[in-house]
Amino acid sequence: MSKTFLIVAAILGGVSVVLGAFAAHGLKKIVPADSITTFETGVRYQFYHTFALLVVGILLERSPSQSLVWAGYCFIAGVLLFSGSLYLLTILKSTGTVGLLKIGLITPVGGLFFVAGWILLLIGIIKRS
Repeated sequence: MSKTFLIVAAILGGVSVVLGAFAAHGLKKIVPADSITTFETGVRYQFYHTFALLVVGILLERSPSQSLVWAGYCFIAGVLLFSGSLYLLTILKSTGTVGLLKIGLITPVGGLFFVAGWILLLIGIIKRS
């Protein structure tokens, strides 16, 4: 499982760089400034949790733990739901699509997964022998 988390972290890290560059250079032509800020928040949180997932993968190699495994899953779910919903919200705003409020409801659920991941990481570290 540690190798899987490390691979996913590497992929998420690379995608973060690409999306960050897109936000800095290409997105300005498509959406207003407040939407760019929303998108960049998604990128920033994706990058933070890429590093968290790397830590989980490294710790799992040294000391397997169910808490750490669940922390990794929570970080991945958080990126998909939190950052993914912010990316989707930005894209939908650029197209003038209505019904954006329902997409915004996904973001806090992703945030809860992030919090759960950090708590589980803490538990996994405390339980390490």
